[in-house]
Amino acid sequence: MRFEGQTAIVTGAARGIGAATALRLAREGARVAVIDLSLDAAQDAATSIVADPAVASAGGGAVGLAADMTDAEAVDAAFSAFAAAEGRLDVLVNNAGLTRDDLLFRMDPANWDLVLRTNLTSAFHGIRSAQRWMTPAKSGSIVSLSSRSALGARGQANYAAAKAGIQALTATAAIELGPYGIRVNAVAPGYIATAMTAATASRVGMTTTDHQERAAETTPLRRVGEPEEVAAVIAFLASGDASYVSGQTLYINGGAR
Repeated sequence: MRFEGQTAIVTGAARGIGAATALRLAREGARVAVIDLSLDAAQDAATSIVADPAVASAGGGAVGLAADMTDAEAVDAAFSAFAAAEGRLDVLVNNAGLTRDDLLFRMDPANWDLVLRTNLTSAFHGIRSAQRWMTPAKSGSIVSLSSRSALGARGQANYAAAKAGIQALTATAAIELGPYGIRVNAVAPGYIATAMTAATASRVGMTTTDHQERAAETTPLRRVGEPEEVAAVIAFLASGDASYVSGQTLYINGGAR
């Protein structure tokens, strides 16, 4: 019940880590806006959250909203509609993202731009919109999704650059927003079993199972992660349990170096 009476926005929350995070926050009492590019997908995810018995018993809830996170005006409109209706905004989780993998010399410049806009610029838009509600309240927590790929990843020059940018954006936003009581952090997952990593497996000509097994072999815990495990760390950083943690990026990768 760490989020009882609070509200949260989770972007890219129709599936994967975003959906798991929205569910986790709602199970702890938050009223969550599930934001996705597809309104149908967002509403389906929100409906699933509301139907969860643990959410009902915690007094949490969810609503599905559509927004293109690369569009600053669309982000402002969606955030304002939710925050105005709820009367507050306590938590933002910047999770919207995609991949368009290829080796550097073959990478289409359009895919470079798309991945940077979707994974990095979208987080900038989210932080800028959220702080307009959090700053007057002198309170708030923002968590953005980076990745272990920020350290470098073959075939992911665009994604790696965007996720490294998330860490720099996080550190800078923490400095600027800290005086207003707003904490800003990031998580950097390693291999997590999601549709995105399944797509990576397909790109390299492997089945999802074989791809996960290969990743597990090089991970000290000898397995891949699950979306719920990332959601648990995000919930910690967003909660009062992390009240003196800001400007940090926490790697969630099973001990991989």
